[in-house]
Amino acid sequence: MRWFSRSAGSSRATEVVPSPNIWYYQQAYEVENRAQDVDGEIWRVLREECDWTGRDVLDLGCGDGFHLPRFARDARSVLGVEPYAPLARDAAKRVRELPNVSVREGRAQRLPVDDASVDVVHARTAYFFGPGCEPGLREAERVLRPGGSILIVDLDATSEPYGGWLRADIPHYDPAEIEKFFEGEGFSLRRVATRWLFTDHAAMESVLKIEFSAQVAARAVADVHKRTISTAGGAGVTLPVGYRVHTRVKPTGLVLPGHSASSGESSVSSTSTSPRIE
Repeated sequence: MRWFSRSAGSSRATEVVPSPNIWYYQQAYEVENRAQDVDGEIWRVLREECDWTGRDVLDLGCGDGFHLPRFARDARSVLGVEPYAPLARDAAKRVRELPNVSVREGRAQRLPVDDASVDVVHARTAYFFGPGCEPGLREAERVLRPGGSILIVDLDATSEPYGGWLRADIPHYDPAEIEKFFEGEGFSLRRVATRWLFTDHAAMESVLKIEFSAQVAARAVADVHKRTISTAGGAGVTLPVGYRVHTRVKPTGLVLPGHSASSGESSVSSTSTSPRIE
């Protein structure tokens, strides 16, 4: 996960915070991406929350573009935005054969996208981690068309065993506080149970070592070895990991004072133009 913590009111709210894993361990992160959610549970929930078929999708914090081709299967257009130039270049290479996908370097706090030009803003374990992400939420709302959806996927730190390792690594992290924050911002919440599937223990260890501090990673690796959660015939190693999907819909009409931005209808106009992707 592209995980970092930020306190509310952080003076770094307008800065790009380096990802502790994919920025420095891209090969291991590719192993992680391929291992995650092998049953497609996150994709199922996202689709139930907002079907992007024939619509314009913005993947915010797209990294090296791993999820862009999946959206491109059904979306009218897909735009990946990534603040780290080397990753943005790699994302562009990944999707160069996909005519409906483009990648642009940019920040969540200042999206290089026109007003009301996309139908879906998706962010997966990137930037939106709770208090401090308000500038990005405002930008996401700006670029969404009326009836469009913000879909934020993050880790469920209440789900074991992965959540326990997260809490050990970030003692001040309060899952309830984060959920209260997003609720206050008008988001709904769905918890998603997933499985990660690694080819072997070495692959599992390489991923856990980029996700946690050395001490917690050693504990996590030992825990998995003790559990010996292996598939039939020893074909791989599985790890249960919980996620949260936060969803907010941009209203289609006038929002009265005191009403949540999530109270609008979920229909999306089909007459709007696609985002200008350069």
